[in-house]
Amino acid sequence: MYFQDLYKIFSNKEYIGYYLSGFGNTLALTFISALIGLILGFTVALVKIAAEHNKLMKIPAFICNIYTTVFRGTPVALQLFFWCFAVFTIPGFKPYAAILTFGINSGAYISENIRAGISSVDKGQLEAGRAIGLSWTVTMVRIIMPQAVKNIIPAIGNEIIALLKETAIIALVGSTVGTLTFDLSAAANTVTFKTSYIAAYTVAAVLYLLVVYIFVLLLKLVERRLRKGEKR
Repeated sequence: MYFQDLYKIFSNKEYIGYYLSGFGNTLALTFISALIGLILGFTVALVKIAAEHNKLMKIPAFICNIYTTVFRGTPVALQLFFWCFAVFTIPGFKPYAAILTFGINSGAYISENIRAGISSVDKGQLEAGRAIGLSWTVTMVRIIMPQAVKNIIPAIGNEIIALLKETAIIALVGSTVGTLTFDLSAAANTVTFKTSYIAAYTVAAVLYLLVVYIFVLLLKLVERRLRKGEKR
C-alpha cells in the first residue's frame, strides 16, 4: 500500500505540481525571511556592541535587548498567530505577515550569533585600532569583522537551516494555492486527501532533507575557504 501510494504520487502530474509549487514557496519564504533576519540581526548586534563604547547608544541597546528577549523567549508558532491574526488582519496579507514573523524571529537569533562572533575577537584588536587613530566604525569594518566572520558564518548557517524547517508551520495560518502559505508541508497535506499520510509526508521529508543537505555542503565549502585564507 505504501509503495503504491508513492507510485501514485510520482506518476501524477498534479501531485508533482503541488510539491514543486510548495518546494519553491518554501525556498522563497526561507530566502526572504533570512534576508530580513540578516539585516535586522546585524543592525541589532552593532547597536548592542556600540552601546559598550557610546553612552548615546544605551537606550537603543535596551530596546534591542527587549526585542531579542521577547522573540527568543516565545514560540515562533505563537508569534505567527499574533502577527497574522492580531496585528496584520488585512485580507490576503497572511503570507507577508508570515515572512515578517520568520524574519523578525530569525533576526533575534542572528543578532546574538553576530554579537558572539564579534565578542570572540580579542578586545586588544579594537584598542589597537583606536590607538593608531582609526574610528570605531573603521576599526570594526577593517579589523574586527574580518576576524569574526569565521565564527559568525557557521552559526548563521545553522540558523538558516532551522529557519527553513520552521517555515513548515506556515500551514497553520492557511494553505491557499497560489500564495506563499502553500509551502512544502501544505503541499504534502493536500496530497494526503487521495493517498496516505505516510507516503505524502515521506516525499516532503525527502525534499526537506535534500535542500538541507545541499545547504550544509555549501556551508562546509565556505568554511574550508575561510580556513585556507587563514593559513595564507
